Amino acid sequence: MGPDRQIGPGWRVVGFPKSHTDLPLTRYEAGTADGVPAVQVLTDASYGMLVHDQLPGMPGRLQWRWRLDQPLAGGRRTPDLSSKEGDDAALKVCVMFDHAIDRIPFWERTVLRVARAVSAEALPAATLCYVWDSAGPVSREGSNPYTRRVRYIVLQGRDAPLTRWITENRDVAADFARLFADELPDAARTSPEKLPKVRTVLIGADSDNTGGRSAGWVADVQWQR
Repeated sequence: MGPDRQIGPGWRVVGFPKSHTDLPLTRYEAGTADGVPAVQVLTDASYGMLVHDQLPGMPGRLQWRWRLDQPLAGGRRTPDLSSKEGDDAALKVCVMFDHAIDRIPFWERTVLRVARAVSAEALPAATLCYVWDSAGPVSREGSNPYTRRVRYIVLQGRDAPLTRWITENRDVAADFARLFADELPDAARTSPEKLPKVRTVLIGADSDNTGGRSAGWVADVQWQR
């Protein structure tokens, strides 16, 4: 049974284009942890995102619960979000935006258009990721080392408790306005209604760069209106 049918309608797993890699997909399975119905996220030198296309709208407060049972480890490299060689995360929840392509630098615009041409997905011009980084410190913010089209905030770090549910509640509009301030008009930085609309929300985890393994859970991803 495919992951989308196991987990529920609207969810689907997306990996790299088949023409570019035979990389294994991160596994997403419906289950229960401490009585909480959730999605189990399992990586093993793998990559993949669990995308929900039915969670669009204006950015507001996003809430979810997550827990990490097995930190990302056991690979050929140590996880490091600032380097291409170590750019893996044990868990992440990301929000993709309909960001205007003319707001991004010319070279990045060109790269994005090429990426869209070779991918079956309508790749967004801006993605904000909330990360559980099992190897790094909490509260770190930055850009993905492969592309500035993805920027992240580390909510849980190496000292976070394991096998315990943690609830997150984020003001997505404020976070996006701060991390993408260099590409927004002045009015949008203080007016959420002027920000790009949300295209979709996804759950993710990957260990393709480090070759490691991790195991965690995500539950109750929902907008707080």
